[in-house]
Amino acid sequence: MPLALEPPVFRPPSEADALILQVTIGCSHNRCGFCSMYRTKRFRAKTLEQVRADINAARRAYGDGVRKVFLADGDAMCLSAGRLASILDAVGEAFPHVQRVGIYANARDILSKTDEELADLRQRRLKVVYMGLESGDDETLTATEKGATAAEIVEAARRARAAGLSTSVMVLVGLAGRARSLAHARRSADAINAMEPNFTALLTYTPTPGSPLAEQVASGEVELPSPHESILEIREFVKHLTCETYFTCNHASNYVPLTGRMPRAKDELLGHLDAALGGAVQLKPEFLRGL
Repeated sequence: MPLALEPPVFRPPSEADALILQVTIGCSHNRCGFCSMYRTKRFRAKTLEQVRADINAARRAYGDGVRKVFLADGDAMCLSAGRLASILDAVGEAFPHVQRVGIYANARDILSKTDEELADLRQRRLKVVYMGLESGDDETLTATEKGATAAEIVEAARRARAAGLSTSVMVLVGLAGRARSLAHARRSADAINAMEPNFTALLTYTPTPGSPLAEQVASGEVELPSPHESILEIREFVKHLTCETYFTCNHASNYVPLTGRMPRAKDELLGHLDAALGGAVQLKPEFLRGL
């Protein structure tokens, strides 16, 4: 249910049926080496008047029955708590049946807000934050210019959960290359265990034009794991994952689709991965993989 938005626009798969409300343009960090999503945009925040105009246009187009809203672009959570509260109030006034509002957030966005501010945003129906851990390995985070340490991302996720926000955290398989593949997997699992997010998603890193890491891969400076090695990396992650979280590895980029409630699904998932490693489960062919 999108309005006229400034492309490109991205949203999590679980927000497919949400009204996308673009409150910022681009990404305020926009330096992650693996990401080219917002490289063509100059970051800026829409004025409150512009956002309210968009909300009013959406109300005219869709009526008051909207139940899900996603605040775009890349890290709309970077807005001040006061600005976000005003936006959430305007959403609630226009769409009284809204059940949840979702938003992308990085560690800096969350850590810059007080516990009271986070709880207040939750009361205004901000329900879910989507965070990219990418890796629990600080060497990998530094190399890809993530802009935060694993400890900072863990702290941010724990504070969000303490405020009553649902957390959905992403890890990128293959991000550390072949050299640090298994260390990346183990440390990422350790970070997720410390976070205890509601949802954990694994996506397989895919080089995209215009990103520094893609250029390093093309030049041979960074070598990515093979499909078999990617499955080994996922297995190492699952093996070390012990917290309660709903785990998904069913993104179009992944070679083997997996879902399950952890930790009770661990043995089943490990068995499926072992079958894939042994050739009993076919890996997704390259032409079917995508972003």
